[in-house]
Amino acid sequence: MDDILFSTPDNPTPPNHTAGYFEGVRGARLRYAIFRSEMSPARGTVVLLQGRNEFLEKYYETIRELNAMGLWVATFDLRGQGGSARLLKAPRKGHVRRFSDYERDLDLFLEKIVLPDARLPFFLIAHSTGALIALSAAPRLANRIDRMALAAPFIALTNQAMPERWVRLLSATLSRLGLGSRSMGKDQSNRPFPGNPLTSDLARFNRNAAIIAAHPELTIGAPTARWLHETLAAASRATQQAHLTRITTPTLLIAPMRDGVVPYAAQETLSRNFRAAQLVTITGARHEVFHERDIYRRQAMAAIEAFMPGSEQVADFSDSEA
Repeated sequence: MDDILFSTPDNPTPPNHTAGYFEGVRGARLRYAIFRSEMSPARGTVVLLQGRNEFLEKYYETIRELNAMGLWVATFDLRGQGGSARLLKAPRKGHVRRFSDYERDLDLFLEKIVLPDARLPFFLIAHSTGALIALSAAPRLANRIDRMALAAPFIALTNQAMPERWVRLLSATLSRLGLGSRSMGKDQSNRPFPGNPLTSDLARFNRNAAIIAAHPELTIGAPTARWLHETLAAASRATQQAHLTRITTPTLLIAPMRDGVVPYAAQETLSRNFRAAQLVTITGARHEVFHERDIYRRQAMAAIEAFMPGSEQVADFSDSEA
């Protein structure tokens, strides 16, 4: 077990867990862990889905807080990143062959790991790419997931070197020409703190950087053309009104207003078209709200705590000062 999960001095592994690997679609070896709450009986289990170029260790702080709420946490590294199997001979490339592989991996995780070993009821918390996976898969999750919280879902792009429509056209063209494994953009895994679009919290930024420095094998570089093509196509499908109408699972949309990756306007538009969703705006927060300063992060965690156990109303945290 010690060889599966990693600790650093300021990021110890939460206690009372099991970890291992399960077989995803096309035989991909995917790393997972279940973190159990000491509260008995447990209030349920959260399935936690990460964003692109993230890994289990990055969420230890959030996992501890969810455990303290009486919730178990079941999570896994997405294919092609973290401690899961890479999909190309060049391991630094962030790649996926089909976006549906992500969704089928989630189905297998629920079937093989969560349903047999975790505690009902089941909730889902997801960030960025993980939130897009959940959004895309949501119509068929209704009988298994009671509630979802989606933070900064990856449904559009902002602050890129070229307009999103050009990114879509170029990635689609390269994929059709058999060049889908070509990297697009720069490797940002070791970006400096000043000007980063992810978080305004220096301490959490440095903590995550220390994990990467100690275990660089957990990270990947720029996405491939195929990854961008498949993911942006999934974003177009999952934000269509016909798809959103099929989602009946009560959903919390957590939208950081200073998101430097996904435009806030796109998240707000999504909430207006998504009948099962309620929008919680985090004024001032950047893309990675779970790694933000306390003034922002506490709003997201308080909204989740009010929402996940099944309370009928979600408080308005958009103007909170604490």
